[in-house]
Amino acid sequence: MSDSLLDVHIKHTLQTVHGKMPMEIALSLPKGRILAITGPSGAGKTTLLRQIAGLLTPETGKITFGNQVWLDSAAQGSVAPQLRNIGFVFQDYALFPHLTVEENLLFGLPKGSDRSIVDDLLNATELSNLAIRKPNQLSGGQQQRVALARALVRKPDLLLLDEPFAALDYDMRYHLQDMLLKFHRQHNLTMILVTHDIGEIFRLADQVAIIENGKIFRQGTPAEVYANEQSKTEDFVIFGEVLSCIKQADQLLVSALVENKVRQLTLPLNLAPEMIPGNTFTLHYPMDVARVTLIRH
Repeated sequence: MSDSLLDVHIKHTLQTVHGKMPMEIALSLPKGRILAITGPSGAGKTTLLRQIAGLLTPETGKITFGNQVWLDSAAQGSVAPQLRNIGFVFQDYALFPHLTVEENLLFGLPKGSDRSIVDDLLNATELSNLAIRKPNQLSGGQQQRVALARALVRKPDLLLLDEPFAALDYDMRYHLQDMLLKFHRQHNLTMILVTHDIGEIFRLADQVAIIENGKIFRQGTPAEVYANEQSKTEDFVIFGEVLSCIKQADQLLVSALVENKVRQLTLPLNLAPEMIPGNTFTLHYPMDVARVTLIRH
């Protein structure tokens, strides 16, 4: 018996700017895990989320969730999207413009449910003071919090997020990532996140799958998939973002996003207070790696 909560085995034909492209995906996701999906535009990432949600039907395949069969093309069976208990956060937020913040959340609340969860989520997402505003009166970060709260109000078994923080500045993106991790820990959420942000993948995901040309090109933990390039000691100045930091003997082993590549840096122990995941940094190499100094922003 598989310990996977979600199993996806589908085949589909994607219509791309270069013509038709076969899509063939097989993946499994255990309960309570976060899977990040990344890859070039047009590879099939959003299509896959929509197929899992039941908003798009693949040509052939099977999707199971626990003991439920959500899709079985061989048996010509498919469970309607509203019966899959999925929370979906779209890239464009998809809020109802004529409804207030509170009304958007109430719309997502299943009939007969206790509405106190709406108040709880408004408080948790720091939206209580904005409850009577409409989406066009909110900033991008505020709209994204509404979209996230609306997806969570139905207490979903599975949360799907399609590049939810891509349009936000760094500080807001980090704040919402932190909020998402808090919800994940509190409710043991199972999530699939589409993102192009490698720092976001390292911060949020247990597993990452790179999709290219409609197929999973590589899959594993973020470290297994990305951390395969060594830093160059001849670099004079390094600008980066800390992904992870481990103390080992008398040094720090730091995984950092540098120029869109994951680098492994060996640094002095005195930099430990600065090498916190999510921190950005500038490292200056005067002569050699043993005398790295930090230039604070």
